[in-house]
Amino acid sequence: MSYQTVHISRGRGGWGDGLTLTPTADKDVVLSVTNGGIHPVAARIAELSGTTAVDGFVNHVDDDRVLCAVINCGGTARIGVYPRKRIPTVDIYPGSPSGPLAQFITEDIFVSAVGVDQVAVVADRELAYAGERDGGHASDGGSSAGGGSRPGSLMGGGSSAPPAFKPVAAGSGFTGIVVKFGGGIGYVINSLLAAGRQALQLTLQTIIPFMAYVSLLIGIVTYTGVSNWIAKVVSPMVGNPIGLVLLGIITAIPVLSPILGPGAAIAQVIGVLMGTQIATGALAVQYALPTLFAIDGQVGCDFVPVGLSLGEAKPETVAVGVPAVLFSRLITSPIAVIIAYLAGFLVA
Repeated sequence: MSYQTVHISRGRGGWGDGLTLTPTADKDVVLSVTNGGIHPVAARIAELSGTTAVDGFVNHVDDDRVLCAVINCGGTARIGVYPRKRIPTVDIYPGSPSGPLAQFITEDIFVSAVGVDQVAVVADRELAYAGERDGGHASDGGSSAGGGSRPGSLMGGGSSAPPAFKPVAAGSGFTGIVVKFGGGIGYVINSLLAAGRQALQLTLQTIIPFMAYVSLLIGIVTYTGVSNWIAKVVSPMVGNPIGLVLLGIITAIPVLSPILGPGAAIAQVIGVLMGTQIATGALAVQYALPTLFAIDGQVGCDFVPVGLSLGEAKPETVAVGVPAVLFSRLITSPIAVIIAYLAGFLVA
């Protein structure tokens, strides 16, 4: 039989560097452990590699014969069972190292969020040979806990071929309906579990550190009196249009805007001051809208790097995006003040 090397890459939201697997006469089974039946991903891997897809729920296959295991686990127990045996594991759900066996889930043996489109034949077969020379999983698909497999060639060479494996067909009728229903429920539950895990990781790794940074910055600005000093300096500007435009420029200065953003120093003090004067009739109510745009030029500038990180931007994008947004705000802030001033008096 002729075998082909296949590469399995992670899908959207997945984890792992991808797996490059080369079947041999001793490793010719793709084990589908997805609540019964042969999953389309397992069938695709078997089709492209020239191996046999087997339903792991109704068949027993020796670990030494498993090229890879296809599972549908969001991160409980099954996700680490096969990595613990050093069997390459393909998770159709967006799983990541978790559960009691998380320490066995490594990037060289596990990939997740895999669909049919993530499975492809390796055109350059030197990649497989390189894997053999490096002793990686590319050549033999991983070894079992009880010992490694015998080396094989790209075309299925080996010292002796094992007997042909005859898989048992998956259940049909009522049993098949129950299995499919259970698989659908499991997909929903595991998707929610994976989403919750990713949300928790995002909170711990990004949001909480950002909150700590904001709290520290607000504390420094408040304790040193910088916020009050800045507010007193710019307060005389709010009584005329030119002053408001100048205030809009000051609040949007790229160096100041990220610092003023967290504590909202100018926005708080000037907002209260202008609101009081408008309420007493000292200033026309038409000043409210341009003042709002003038004191809010810094809004969001402190969040730019965090927002780019949440959007999974590359470091190069963050390096260019942060100054780009800050300088664009310096241009749009005074323009917004002018438009708001004209709109306020035209409406009046």
